[in-house]
Amino acid sequence: MFNTVTIVGVGLISGSFSLALKERALVKKVIGVSRTEASAQKAIELGLIDEALPLEEAVKQADLIYVAIPVDATIGVMQQVMDMVTDKQIVADAGSTKHALCAAMDVHPMRRRFVATHPMWGTEYSGPEAAVRNAFVGRSCVICEKEKSDAAAVATIEEVYRQLGMHLVYMDADSHDMHTAYISHISHITSFALANTVLEKEKEEDTIFELAGGGFESTVRLAKSNPAMWVPIFKQNREHVLDVLNEHISQLRKFKACLEKENYTYLQELIEQANTIKRILK
Repeated sequence: MFNTVTIVGVGLISGSFSLALKERALVKKVIGVSRTEASAQKAIELGLIDEALPLEEAVKQADLIYVAIPVDATIGVMQQVMDMVTDKQIVADAGSTKHALCAAMDVHPMRRRFVATHPMWGTEYSGPEAAVRNAFVGRSCVICEKEKSDAAAVATIEEVYRQLGMHLVYMDADSHDMHTAYISHISHITSFALANTVLEKEKEEDTIFELAGGGFESTVRLAKSNPAMWVPIFKQNREHVLDVLNEHISQLRKFKACLEKENYTYLQELIEQANTIKRILK
């Protein structure tokens, strides 16, 4: 499908994206752009990229430029990329927030060459070593503001994600940010907070290690996520995250009140209500 793809950022998402393209023979060559020489070399060693180049050279050679870096850096880098692209190139991103980026791109003369996407997959790990095969299979990918992008460019990106095994979802940028606040961003905040709670109250690290079961591990797994990625996400999506936090705190207060007042009937009702999530999540 592509002669050359440039990935800006050589970490979890972009590295997994590159592996998927290579394994499905959707690209002949992948160029990587990285902030550090060490990450670039590791990406070459792992077969994520074939060559590392500075941004300008990498963009010139690419049919598709795929930007997957922390969201606080994305807008500035995307402005540079969009200033360089031609009407024969496609630019896509993989950011976890969309409103700020789409607003920044709105007035760019090459806006139609940009397709705003968010593959809904990730782990708590980062860097080139975190890339995994078949990462996107069975997952959803959100495409935002489809109508503002060139139809042929959108069709190409849609086909790429379908080839990677993804289900496509369409929405406006603000709706995307609201929904991801509920299903992704609050999960990370809760995990960070729970980890801090346990670390504060459970001073014996050996005890945590010995007693922590699968439930605890799965709940705090996200607490290992990189703050360099998540602080900018919370910052850009501040209003929606605050809305979700307020609701979450309200729910926690209900559980707290049940225990304080020994109202175990209502406590059971709250848990039974929570159980209905089984209708959505298998």
